[in-house]
Amino acid sequence: MNNFNLRPISMPAVNIVEQKDSYEVSLAAPGMKKDDFNIDVEGNTLYISAEKKEEKEEKDEKYTRKEFNYSSFSRSFTLPDSVIKDKIDASYENGLLRLVLPKTDEARKTSSKHISVK
Repeated sequence: MNNFNLRPISMPAVNIVEQKDSYEVSLAAPGMKKDDFNIDVEGNTLYISAEKKEEKEEKDEKYTRKEFNYSSFSRSFTLPDSVIKDKIDASYENGLLRLVLPKTDEARKTSSKHISVK
């Protein structure tokens, strides 16, 4: 008997934080490995995707059971012009994919400004 377990494609939770020198993107993707991820930049778009396939087989004298698990997701983000695209860094630890998108020198110098409501 074959048993197919297809998990629905779900979008992992994403947090984006702007720091003085960079943007930090954190994506919750537990159960994955570093090799499961694909991260690409095309033009001003950052693409993050992952695909995980698992196959498990149990055999006994009277039966054979084979399960296939497949899960994947794909996200894309439009990058601001202030990101240095060839210096983006990615790491994966404890179920969290973390990307650091460094800002250009010009963007770092831009100071924040408070706007008063009239």
